[in-house]
Amino acid sequence: MFVIKLACLDLAGTTIGDVALVERAFAESIATQGIVPGTSAYARAMVQVHRSRGCPKIDVFRGIFPDNEAQAQAANLTFERSYEGSIERAGVTPLPGTVEALEKLRGAGIKIALVTGFSRGTMGRVLGALGWYDRVDLALSPEDCGRGRPYPDMILTAVMKLGIEDVREVAVAGDTESDMLSARRAGASVVAGVLTGVHSRDRLTAGGATHILESIADFPAVVMGSDVAAVR
Repeated sequence: MFVIKLACLDLAGTTIGDVALVERAFAESIATQGIVPGTSAYARAMVQVHRSRGCPKIDVFRGIFPDNEAQAQAANLTFERSYEGSIERAGVTPLPGTVEALEKLRGAGIKIALVTGFSRGTMGRVLGALGWYDRVDLALSPEDCGRGRPYPDMILTAVMKLGIEDVREVAVAGDTESDMLSARRAGASVVAGVLTGVHSRDRLTAGGATHILESIADFPAVVMGSDVAAVR
């Protein structure tokens, strides 16, 4: 058993309404590139969006437009403008129990890193809207680390930047299969799949979850508990 010294949480998986806002932004983005609702192309694109949740947004668009980097970049720009516009209009609200979970982790002396598939600019807007800059030790986007999920780069970057000696002293919470894959590849001891996102229990378990949680509010108990290996 390892004492957890770093908790990595998916930023998007901690806010209310993120699933709907993100999918709306994706729909608007691909529509600007001629893929509109009601078409088979739209259905295929949204399957790609769902399958790739948690990955860098530009990588999702590259999967939709594999032979046209200009289209992928244009769609990504529209996505960022749409999502950030939604934040400006409606704000961002943490999921119930999230703030308390962060406080419990910090109170136990555990460092906190937020990781995301958003660009650095979008991540900054979300953090600013939440007022979370003083609640976390580090926030990372794929741009800060080389590669985003499902690669382990963001978690390993957090380990290095925050002075964690052993990757087994890391706990990760996320709501997508790519979160689970990233955490497993990084070597985290706790890989907690949270059932508040788009991916099912089966998808999270297939990605390598060691724990399945109904809410992020349950994460501190797992992190600070004695059993960090059994799937729940």
